[in-house]
Amino acid sequence: MNAETGTQLFTERTVRQVRLDCGRAIARAQLCPERSVVSRVQCVDHHAEIDDSFGHQLWYFEGQGVDEHDRRHDIFGVIEYSVQFGLQELVEDGVFESEQQRERFRNEYEQEARQPLWEHPAHRWLALGTIAIALICLAYLIIQKTA
Repeated sequence: MNAETGTQLFTERTVRQVRLDCGRAIARAQLCPERSVVSRVQCVDHHAEIDDSFGHQLWYFEGQGVDEHDRRHDIFGVIEYSVQFGLQELVEDGVFESEQQRERFRNEYEQEARQPLWEHPAHRWLALGTIAIALICLAYLIIQKTA
């Protein structure tokens, strides 16, 4: 059995797993998962896995959360998955008090997904260090050969 979210079709098993993870996210936000209600679940970003990279999915959920003082709050949640070898692996989840907070999370998520690997400063330092070590080894070999 399949469930449609947006324009993408997902299996009932996938949607069931997403709903379970919604409950876990609500519990991590220190809200009662048994009394809280998730009213809407939607996949907002889906990139299928291809031969040279894993896929990823970003799900939104909305509903009413109940805290330890029995107060109801509107909740806006997000769940991020990595799709590896056909399996969903939970990367991150969160529950926010407003849609604007959730959108800030999505902006960071999209920047992370777009950022080229060599733009990261740590990768540049790694490349620079590798080149420096290679030059030092080469200089050492040249000195040993001429001595």
